[in-house]
Amino acid sequence: MMKRHILFLLAGLSVLQITQAQPLSGEKLRAKLRENLTLAQSQYKLLHANIPADRMPQNFDINTGTMKTSDTKWWCSGFFPGTLWYLYEYGKDKEILNIAEARLKQMEPIKHFTGNHDLGFMMYCSYGNAYRITGRPEFRKTIDTAAMSLATRYRPSIQSIQSWDSSKNFKCAVIVDNMMNLELLMFVSNNGGDKRFRDIAVTHANTTIERQFRPDNAAYHVLDYSLANGGKLLRKTTWQGAHDTSAWSRGQAWAIYGYTTMYRMTKDVRYLDQARKLGAFMLNHPRMPKDGIPWWDYDAADIPNTLRDASAGSIMASAFIELAGYVSGAEQKRYMGAAENILTTLSNDTYLAKPGTNGGFLLKRSVGALPLKGEVDVALTYADY
Repeated sequence: MMKRHILFLLAGLSVLQITQAQPLSGEKLRAKLRENLTLAQSQYKLLHANIPADRMPQNFDINTGTMKTSDTKWWCSGFFPGTLWYLYEYGKDKEILNIAEARLKQMEPIKHFTGNHDLGFMMYCSYGNAYRITGRPEFRKTIDTAAMSLATRYRPSIQSIQSWDSSKNFKCAVIVDNMMNLELLMFVSNNGGDKRFRDIAVTHANTTIERQFRPDNAAYHVLDYSLANGGKLLRKTTWQGAHDTSAWSRGQAWAIYGYTTMYRMTKDVRYLDQARKLGAFMLNHPRMPKDGIPWWDYDAADIPNTLRDASAGSIMASAFIELAGYVSGAEQKRYMGAAENILTTLSNDTYLAKPGTNGGFLLKRSVGALPLKGEVDVALTYADY
């Protein structure tokens, strides 16, 4: 979740009738990305000013002008400080640094949070970036504690980390998004921490390969287990997708990003192979738009009269850029070409905010959970990140 070459992912996508531009590459793309990063610095100062000191940004509805905030226990709370640290790393702006440090302090108590699986998003995006950039030992201690908290959610009977606590909807849910949180465990274990964390991450990744993908390599969103019944797998279903067997686009993006990361941190070719399979699913899909920004679900019933998801596009671009570094030849060119196409689209007026607009967010047109009517066609922190 922390790759300096992905500072680029700013901008947003649209829904309908998008004019497909020729993808930028080379110096033209680099110039556009520098322009985007300059915009990002001013936008995130505005976003900070628009958010109370004790809250975090959650989303902004450009259609109504409504800003929604969260406390630090919201699963997205780490993306705002994480983006600030990226922007400081890029521009060395002292004002950005001061904001990043202030927002980071808000997150510190979350190192003890065990209420769900999202400690990676919350603490590694924020404190992980801060530690990587500054090397401050107190930041590393916070990361170590967060990894211990995440490890408490590992359930040996299902060989997986439980995502959400039991509820009326799920007994023991494991969602594909969980692949994104393994980097926290791997980093700590690979850098002198508890080796058990690595074992948990590897076991979870392997279990996900075995159980969470359809024959066409699309991911089921949710696996629901019964811990009371020896870890029996009860059903493969969805929470945010179009239907139980659909390919929810952000879930596919989380998966390719997660397995690319696991390959980086283990060099286990199983994870590279899985990332390539996921890449082939996306890039070969007959309903992938030419501009690279997916519909909110590849199997949505009302395509093309439905929404795109800028967040899924930005996550995919990030994964493709890194994945391209692990392959060669035509495959490498294809991944980089796909990323360049997405970044070009995200940099157009449909998705990229104008200065001083969008509440301070960068990207417009993301979809959180359309079936739940939550965060639909809004700006979201993880799209910007």
